[in-house]
Amino acid sequence: MIRQFPLALLASLGLALPALAQHDVQRNAVQQIARSQFDAAAKTLKGNKKPNAGKAETLFVEILSLLKQGKIDEARARQTFALEAGLPLERFAAGPHELLSKLPELKGVKAIKLVHGPMVGSVTESAASFWVRTRDAAKVSIIVGERRASATTTATSGFTTVIRVDGLTPNTAYDYRIQIDGAPAKAESTRFRTFPTKAKPQPFSVGFGGGAGYIPEWERMWDNITSFKPNAFLMLGDNVYIDQPEHSLTQHYCYARRQSRPEWRRLIASTAIYSIWDDHDFGVNDCVPGPEIEKPAWKRKVWEIYKQNWVNPSYGGGEKQPGCWYDFMIGDVHFIMLDGRYYRDLKGGSMLGSVQKAWLKKTLTTSSGTFKVIASPVPFSPNIKPGSKDPWDGFADERAELFSWIAKDKIEGVFLIAADRHRTDLRTIPNPGSYTLYEFESSKLTNRHTHPVVKTKGLIWGYNKTCSFGFMKFDTTKTDPQVTFELIDLDGNMLQSHVLQRSKLE
Repeated sequence: MIRQFPLALLASLGLALPALAQHDVQRNAVQQIARSQFDAAAKTLKGNKKPNAGKAETLFVEILSLLKQGKIDEARARQTFALEAGLPLERFAAGPHELLSKLPELKGVKAIKLVHGPMVGSVTESAASFWVRTRDAAKVSIIVGERRASATTTATSGFTTVIRVDGLTPNTAYDYRIQIDGAPAKAESTRFRTFPTKAKPQPFSVGFGGGAGYIPEWERMWDNITSFKPNAFLMLGDNVYIDQPEHSLTQHYCYARRQSRPEWRRLIASTAIYSIWDDHDFGVNDCVPGPEIEKPAWKRKVWEIYKQNWVNPSYGGGEKQPGCWYDFMIGDVHFIMLDGRYYRDLKGGSMLGSVQKAWLKKTLTTSSGTFKVIASPVPFSPNIKPGSKDPWDGFADERAELFSWIAKDKIEGVFLIAADRHRTDLRTIPNPGSYTLYEFESSKLTNRHTHPVVKTKGLIWGYNKTCSFGFMKFDTTKTDPQVTFELIDLDGNMLQSHVLQRSKLE
């Protein structure tokens, strides 16, 4: 039986692990429903474990269970109780469609045209992309000033689409409007800013973090981030906690409930969003799926669903080489986003895989960025998770290879950001033959579960008392360009700050 194997071995084989108590009971119950374990799901929902997303969410999950069992009338009766408990009507238009489509349409649902989004992303000095999800297949138009662009949503794409608007002016705030099948669609916070002119020194700010478990009382974090008005926000993994790559039901459920949150929708409508994944939104805890593209068989399907739910500039090497790595510029700062899961291979000693690693080296060598920010889903810092091979400690030779590349090619201006550990740290890492590398790590956006601060050599500061995010304020107009690292807590308090000058990265 599977439970006779060590959990680490199951993860290395890419197999599903038992649900962990740190994740909410509703998500755990959906995992069981996906496996048709209906009695177990009912027991999970009646338990007292935390975190618990509340009565309305429990009723919604019970509806999913009844629908999967074909008990349509009972599910319909539960809808009334769910709505009375405060579940937004929109949730019945949001998905998972494979089950909710079995319900008779509720009064008022037909009037809902825009279900999720808009999400702004892939922004440049002259363009931006907008992700949306509609209730049914529809033509969606985005109007920015005098510019209009359109695309169509389909059932095949999960009723999502991405619309690109070009011809915009650098570093300019724009209001935008949405039309669905020619009619205006209501949305909040529909005002964004294009990026500064590429390669031109500018002051700007970028937030980042990971570890975004679904805890309703902490979803206010998204409004907290919005209040700081970053030019972009980077989601560095564990953006939703799915932990069940074999079953798309759980994936659709986890994405849909986060995308339905009004706080999240306000952030993504006004702030350029970029994402990479980690174990909990790609596979299972600490998973090591191996170097092959099509094995385990769930890899490509997970990638397809991931693409349906984000608005990144690109996704790895595309259909021939799936993944979530890519890069982009804001002004004269280069952001390099890594995929630490799809090709992770302990036996072969590579987290990145040969194609991504070659891309990373070439990208670093040819970069003209004043700062070059390498974003990893897991920390580079040694001993960050004692005894574990999940961070870069498990790939020490490849880490040394990359650091040596920075030294050998005299690549200046590099620093590291990462997620995974449920806290916010700033650390330094020695790199023999070159400058000391700085790593800013943050991964407790909305999580309940907390990791202790590991006091290793190189720790500048660490914080784990409440949810938090990392905030980076760049000013490359200075004689010695600088980035200020700030630790911002759930209530918007700046608790730590550190200025890093470009001259220290030479």
